[in-house]
Amino acid sequence: MAKQAASERRVRGSRTGRPIMALLDLLGRRWALRILWELRDEPLTSRALRTACDEASPTVLQARLTELREAGFVELGDGGGYGLTALGRELCATFMPLHRFAERWKR
Repeated sequence: MAKQAASERRVRGSRTGRPIMALLDLLGRRWALRILWELRDEPLTSRALRTACDEASPTVLQARLTELREAGFVELGDGGGYGLTALGRELCATFMPLHRFAERWKR
């Protein structure tokens, strides 16, 4: 089955498949944001990523990694570790203002 373009993807809770809805659906899946966050500084092996993600289920972790790879945010490096693509780094950069806000808020 051919991969669907992001604009054509069916999205849970949306009949339109609008890009923002597809992105929020993907990022709202269990462990997706955590995986991106843990990869923000450096590539990690599957085992290191699982440890960083509080021992997430290997099955769920691999499912999210597959989805994030298909979306173009994560790639498997030559050394076997997972890292962010340029698009993944751009996405993580958009989280930084929210991260700074959360740090101020928790105080």
